[in-house]
Amino acid sequence: MNSASSWAPTRTHLSRLMKIWRSAGWPCRDPIELDLLSAGFIAAQQDHQGHETLHLTDAGMQALAASRQRHLRATSRHERLAQRVARQLLSAGRLVWLELALRAHVQGDAEAARAITDSPGDLGLWDEPATTTPPEPKGNWRMARPDVFSVRHTSVEAYLQPIVHEIKVSRADLLSDLRHAVKRESYQWLGSACYYVFPAGMAQPNEIPEAFGIWVVHGDIDTGRLEQLRAARHQPRALPFDVWMALAKSTPWQPEDLDDTQASLTANPSKAG
Repeated sequence: MNSASSWAPTRTHLSRLMKIWRSAGWPCRDPIELDLLSAGFIAAQQDHQGHETLHLTDAGMQALAASRQRHLRATSRHERLAQRVARQLLSAGRLVWLELALRAHVQGDAEAARAITDSPGDLGLWDEPATTTPPEPKGNWRMARPDVFSVRHTSVEAYLQPIVHEIKVSRADLLSDLRHAVKRESYQWLGSACYYVFPAGMAQPNEIPEAFGIWVVHGDIDTGRLEQLRAARHQPRALPFDVWMALAKSTPWQPEDLDDTQASLTANPSKAG
């Protein structure tokens, strides 16, 4: 029999623990439940009517709490690296958005692009009279959420140079992204250049498609040196109307500790000299 001190629950076991904690604890009597019972993460109890229910033991609660802390740490590292990249882009005089939902056009098949959304409330639908229906280009639409999206602060549309930066802090997340060609295609449709940013040593440059640039952070996420290993392949890209509408409805990102002087220089980079 396993003990709670020597057995590490899998994601499936942790998911079941959460369901039991949130529910009345009615037993399923399946192998997952058996593992948790034998490991001491849950225990069975009977009410005065003889009905059996399950509840989390102290070990089960500790396992759930530890899982949550691991998730928070991973999320925190991702957010910190994204914000560090955003700060660098701001200092270069760009306007930045984090995790902005944008509608992108891809050429992948319908199954690969099943994330397409066509409800009337989605961004990017044409606002035309019912008697006029613009033709949809071939392909599919899907919702993309680039980690960092930025444009140059300029009044000339041709100089906007929209750029996508995708932040990865785990190799598994990076490899998952690389397996989805439609997702990468949506990044390329949105930006004139796309970059992957991740801790140094997590992947080799030859693992990343050549069209994508690479930035790595050496050492600590917050203080380590940022280095560009490879420039992205640039392509002329005018912002589609869908993206213009999304930007019009959103507020560019600003760090909470940005003072008024810095905010003024960011909004008017020409004043910085």
